[in-house]
Amino acid sequence: MDNVLKDTVPPHNSDAEQATLGAMLLNWSSVSTIVTFLKAEHFYSQQNQVVYKGLLSLFSRGITGDTLTLISELTKTGQLEAAGGTAYIASLTDVVPTSANIEYYAKIVKDRATRRDLIKISSEIKASAFDDTRDSKQILESAEKNIFALAENDQTTAVHTMGEIVPVTVDMIERNFKNHSAYTGIPSGFSKLDSMTSGFQNSELIIIGARPSMGKTAMALNMIEYISVVKKIPCGFFSLEMSVGQIGQRLLSQNARISGQKLRNGLLKLDDFQKLNDAAGRIYDAPLYIIDTPNMPLIDLRAMARRLRSNYGIQIIFIDYIGLIATENPSAPVYDQVSEISKSLKSLARELQIPVVALCQVSRDAEGNEPTLNQLRGSGSIEQDADVVMFIHRDRKKTEEGNMDPVQDAKLIVAKQRNGPIGDVELLFLSSITRFENKANESEG
Repeated sequence: MDNVLKDTVPPHNSDAEQATLGAMLLNWSSVSTIVTFLKAEHFYSQQNQVVYKGLLSLFSRGITGDTLTLISELTKTGQLEAAGGTAYIASLTDVVPTSANIEYYAKIVKDRATRRDLIKISSEIKASAFDDTRDSKQILESAEKNIFALAENDQTTAVHTMGEIVPVTVDMIERNFKNHSAYTGIPSGFSKLDSMTSGFQNSELIIIGARPSMGKTAMALNMIEYISVVKKIPCGFFSLEMSVGQIGQRLLSQNARISGQKLRNGLLKLDDFQKLNDAAGRIYDAPLYIIDTPNMPLIDLRAMARRLRSNYGIQIIFIDYIGLIATENPSAPVYDQVSEISKSLKSLARELQIPVVALCQVSRDAEGNEPTLNQLRGSGSIEQDADVVMFIHRDRKKTEEGNMDPVQDAKLIVAKQRNGPIGDVELLFLSSITRFENKANESEG
């Protein structure tokens, strides 16, 4: 009989709920400890929900809560009967062993609420799985989204004292000193950029914007090659536009310094094959992990990023590009979709504690001019969420024969940096191998 009841009655702990409310009434100064993570809906009992809402109302108005003020508040709002009446409220302080354990009681209440949510989600998944009208991939996406949303909501707000912060900060500074490195983050390979940013920093969202065909993907692949091939730092690359075959060809072209057109049409010389073999050897063992799913749903991207971090220890992620990420509601206004994506990518960077570099297009009115922050597609949210925003700009000059100049001046404009300087990084662009390089007077970091 007990097992039947256990299976039918949702998880809850009435004693913990009453003890939490009673402790609040006995020791009002302790309320601020729990309001950051405990919500009214976490209480299983409806009347306990009403009582907690009444206490929160008092707290928000700066009124000290006790039995009398709470009864008065609930009487004014017409909720006294729903809260169990005067006798029930008066009894709450009698069930508390000690108000000092309020956080312990509240966490039990929150734990049972999480378990109820898990049961609800599981039931929805089960019902969806039996619904033949729904696609299994949609069911998986919905299930993963609900689980991750529950996990994110379960995070509590932590308060850190300077006594905790100072030793960690000093330790980080000492490690940087011992490493004798100019960069505290992951270097891009472009020396001036790295000196400005000290490398791409953990938990930061970095945006690289440009008009189409300005070299966004080339820039990302140049950085990826330096990070994974030269520095051997595990790197994840979400390519939503190019296939793995195209990416492999681009990497071989820029590493072997052989024209991409030659690789495509097969017009190679004998010495080109040696260059290719050497380049292939350098790239072969690089800790680079590529996902080339077009129009990848945002939730899938986040889930895969977590797996790459867990399974391969990636230390940085590149995404090509924001405009090709599919949101849960494709019919929503573009601004809302971009806002959802940018906030989610920033959240992902913080969760995984690694840099996330995302490519982004800029509006058409930037054609031929240096882009500005207000020209980012869906700029308001991206500009706000990003820690670093940089733009690629170059003049697409043609030779007298009408072909593109094989070596072009290029510029990487650091337009925003939350924790560092802004300014221009002068580069060269080698169009035949789609490669950006430091100018002669600058060496790679």
